[in-house]
Parts: sequence; structure tokens; C-alpha cells
Amino acid sequence: MSFFRRILTVALAVCLVLPAVAQAERPLEAGTPMTLTSPAAILVETDTGTIIFEKNADERREVASITKLMTALLVLEAIDRGDVRLTDSVQVSQNAAAMKGSQALLDANATYTLEDLLRTTIMASANDSAVALSEYLCGSEEAFVARMNARAAEMGMANTHYVNCTGYPQDGQYTTARDVAALCCEVAKHPAYTTYSSVWIDTLTHPGGRVTDLTNTNRLVRFYEGCDGFKTGSTDAARYCLAATASKNGMRLVAIVLGTPVSQTRFDEARAMLDYGFANYQRVVIANKGDLLGESIPVKGGAADSVELALGGGLSMLLKNGQQSGLRLELSLPESVSAPLEQGDIIGTVNVLMNGQIIAKLNCVAASDVPRPGFIEGLYRILQNWR
Repeated sequence: MSFFRRILTVALAVCLVLPAVAQAERPLEAGTPMTLTSPAAILVETDTGTIIFEKNADERREVASITKLMTALLVLEAIDRGDVRLTDSVQVSQNAAAMKGSQALLDANATYTLEDLLRTTIMASANDSAVALSEYLCGSEEAFVARMNARAAEMGMANTHYVNCTGYPQDGQYTTARDVAALCCEVAKHPAYTTYSSVWIDTLTHPGGRVTDLTNTNRLVRFYEGCDGFKTGSTDAARYCLAATASKNGMRLVAIVLGTPVSQTRFDEARAMLDYGFANYQRVVIANKGDLLGESIPVKGGAADSVELALGGGLSMLLKNGQQSGLRLELSLPESVSAPLEQGDIIGTVNVLMNGQIIAKLNCVAASDVPRPGFIEGLYRILQNWR
């Protein structure tokens, strides 16, 4: 007799693109649906990492201050671990205060809160603030950059190498649109980032009372509905770069354009990419963790003869409007299970198939506890079986 008792097939007529439990490695669309003059670009749904379309996404390029996304991520992760706090006092070194490029105009040897340094790094792309943060966390920018590269490797950013924490032009520093997309998806897990990146105009009051006006470098924060980040970048070598994110109708997209010759073009093309994504795709929850499957399985030696089955995980999908396809769920179960069982114990597997290929797997679990019977109940069952 086969180990599996049966295969339950449920046909669902849905507009399937890809479930959240299986991140897309290939873009959903071949080519780009609009003309993009940017040398490299990619449009991604951040929660699943699903790539909608891309252009030269693996071409190594400099990305200027988009590098600061990794700097900010490491700071946010350190805050989450409790290694540092937003209220920490950070003394700015002569080295940090002397940074070229975009600045918060920090005073050397003055003390600022970590939060002020973080928000000016994110919002105003301040090189001096980024270096001050790196020195505070790791003792030196060089040690911090080593951590940046280690974190990039952990995230699978195989075509990325950092040389500094600011993105200021320096030989040997590069990344790709695909790797930036992976970084954005990780940053999106930290809502604190958009607390700062969504602010259009702000000020920084220095310890001596001097005030610096701050303006967000990402124009879409002001001029595109739902846009709340992530980061711009521009140098002569990188040209004009942008990772723009927006959230609408429960879905967050990020449009990344790199190497655009004209500043305004990066905003125009990112806007067009976001418009396309929101107009043509939607996130839909197909199943939730704990949903009952309408099936039960026999239990041997239990206080109950069977146990209902539930999903051990959820399933969500990125759907393209008007695209019809068939999704099949195959429920694979043993003949029976033995008591005792606890709610949530894994019993089988729900395979999610698309065009006959498994694209995701979910655990099938016990929906309730099934203990062994007590002595009297067990004796009664034995007597019943003798009849």
C-alpha cells in the first residue's frame, strides 16, 4: 500500500503570478513594458522580492549615495539588537566632519544624537553623518565597511563590493540593480527608515545653536502619491540613480534606475515604472495560516478518532490583472497518525503547483490537540473492539 493515502486536488481559478513563499528569480515579464533610457533598471515587489521586469539588472555600476542604504540598514539592525539607541550621544570626529560631497555640515568634536545622524544620512544623504555613524558602530569606517560587505554576502548580493559607507567615488566600489533591489527589500522590513525618508523638508539644530536646513533629495516623496523613500545618488561616475518606493493598496513596490544621464529622467522613469506596477498588479492573500482544509485524518490510539487539518503557513500572490491561470493544491497525507497530537504538529504537505511544477510547499498541520485516552475511556474502547 502506498505511503500516501490520497492526493487531494483543489482547482482555483485565479490570476496567478507568483506566491510570496517562493521568491522570484526571473522577472515576470520579458523586457520592459515602457521605454527606459536608464542603462539599468528593475521593478520589484518588496514583500516577496518578486521581480516584475528588469533591464541590465546584473550590470555592475557605481550607485553613489544609494550605498547609504546599507549604512542605514546596519544602523537599524544594531538598534533592533539593542547594541545602540537613537538617543545615544555620538561625538563627530575631525575625519567625519571633513567629508566631501553632500553634508549635514556637522561640527567636528561636537556631540549629536544617533537619531540626528541617522535621519540626516537617510533624508539629506549626508556623508559626514554616515561616516560618524560608521565610526560609532565599529570604531572606524574601514571596520564598518567590512561589516557592510559581510552583510551583503549574507543577503546574496554577489555583485556588490563596498569601499566606503557613503558612495563617494572610490575605485573598486560597485553593485547592480538586482543587488540594490535585494537591499531595498531588506530595508523595507524596517519601518523606521521611511519615518525619515518620507520627510520633505526639515532642519538640524547643531549643539552650538546653528541651524542647517535639510531638503529631501528624493523629489518623488513630495510629488508621487504613496512614495516614502528610499534613496537617491549622483556622481560623475554613477550619473543619476534612484531607488524609489511607494506603497498603495497593501502592496509596496520599488523602482530602481541607475546611470541616468539627466537628473529629472530618473524621477520620470521611476514614476512610470511605479505607475505600471500599481496599475497592472495586485497582492492577494490566497490562504492564511490556520485556515481549515476541510479534511481530517484518522488518529490511532487517541481520545478522538480523527483530527481536522489546517494550513501551517500562509500564501499570498502577486496577481496581474486579467491574466487567468490555474493553481492546483495537492494535499499529501499518510494513512493515519498516532496520538498524542498537539495543535500545529506537522502531518503532511500541501504542494502548490503551477503548470504541473511545484512552486511552493506549505505544511499541513493538526488543527487541534488529540491526547491519548484516559484509563476508563481506553478500557471502554478495548471492550468495544472485542464485540
